[in-house]
Amino acid sequence: MEVQPLWTLALYFVLVVGMVVGIMLLSHVLGQRHSGRARDDPYESGMLPVGSARVRLSAKFYLIAVFFLIFDLEAVYLFAWAVAAREAGWAGYIEAVIFIVVLGAGLLYLWRLGALDWSPERRRRFPSV
Repeated sequence: MEVQPLWTLALYFVLVVGMVVGIMLLSHVLGQRHSGRARDDPYESGMLPVGSARVRLSAKFYLIAVFFLIFDLEAVYLFAWAVAAREAGWAGYIEAVIFIVVLGAGLLYLWRLGALDWSPERRRRFPSV
């Protein structure tokens, strides 16, 4: 192990920490100080908050978030596969097809289970013919 790369890494670390501390001190010294009645009130997206922050959301919102994560990761994997498709060859192609089939089977299972239905009451009221 060479000493040169470790020395340069340590110097880089010290310079970065020094620059961050310097910028924060400079901001503290030169920054404006405001005080007022509404200074500490929360302000979100241009609107003052109304009501409690403890709102109960339906589990369907969390389910959609999980679906988004699953299919977002699928898209990342398939994009990486598409970039290296020629180098991966037929083995990579078969792995990608198996990956898509497994995710499709999971989606089909969730669909048949009714996990994608936002209003199961409507389905019961108006049965399909």
